[in-house]
Amino acid sequence: MGEEELEQLYARLERPLCNVVYRWLWNMDDAQDVVQDAFVRLWRMRRRVDMTTVEPLIYKIALNLAASRRRSKQVWRWVSLETIRVPFSGDQPTDDALASRDETVRLCAAVDALPEDLRRIIMLCEYSELSYDEIATLLSIPAGTVGSRRHRALRRLREALSDGSTGPRGH
Repeated sequence: MGEEELEQLYARLERPLCNVVYRWLWNMDDAQDVVQDAFVRLWRMRRRVDMTTVEPLIYKIALNLAASRRRSKQVWRWVSLETIRVPFSGDQPTDDALASRDETVRLCAAVDALPEDLRRIIMLCEYSELSYDEIATLLSIPAGTVGSRRHRALRRLREALSDGSTGPRGH
C-alpha cells in the first residue's frame, strides 16, 4: 500500500469510520483521534496489508482502539446529559428540543447497555457501509451470525426504548 492509496482510503472512509467510532465512544474528539490512530497503525503495517481486505481491517483496528479507549477512560454505561447538546433558540429549550434530548439520551444508554459483541455488530451494520460478509471477516464470524446478532441487537434496543415510553403499550 502506497501513500496515495492510503490517502484515497482515508478520504473515502474517514467519515463513515468516524461515525461508527463516535457511536462507540459518544465523543467526537475521541472518535476523530481514534480514526487517525487507526490510519497511522494501518500505515505502519502497510507492507503486510492485503488491499482486498483493507476496509474490514481498518474498521477492526478502529473498533479495537475505541474499545481500549473506552475501557481506559472507564466510561460509564449511562451517557451524561452534558454530552448531549440540543440546539434551541432563545433562553429556554422548547418541548421538542427537550423531548429530542431525552430520546437521544435513552438511545445512547440503550446502545451502551448492549453486550460488546452486539454493540459492534449494530454499529458496523448501521454506520460502516460494510457488507455482512465484510463484517463477518472483520469479526471472524460467519456472515449468518452477523445477521442474527444484528436482529438480536435491534430487538434489545426496541425493548429498551419501549420500556421507557410514557404512552400505553399494546392497547
